[in-house]
Amino acid sequence: MATCPECDYDEIDTEEFEEGDTLSCPECGKNLVLIGPDEVDFADGDDDEDDDDLEDDEEELDDDEDEDDLDEDEEEEDLDE
Repeated sequence: MATCPECDYDEIDTEEFEEGDTLSCPECGKNLVLIGPDEVDFADGDDDEDDDDLEDDEEELDDDEDEDDLDEDEEEEDLDE
């Protein structure tokens, strides 16, 4: 039996799988890959890296919004002249 790295469900049956096979956690549904005897990890990099990517995307959006604000200020200055 393996333990899900996402929800810590510790009764994932791996007997019928070979190393490299993908499976889903019956508790949380996370996609997992068998990496060793009774050891699973997130499949397809489906782990905390995704959260980091989302944070990076949000930061980029914030930066874009700041640039948009500057552009609007510049346009207002041009109109005032």
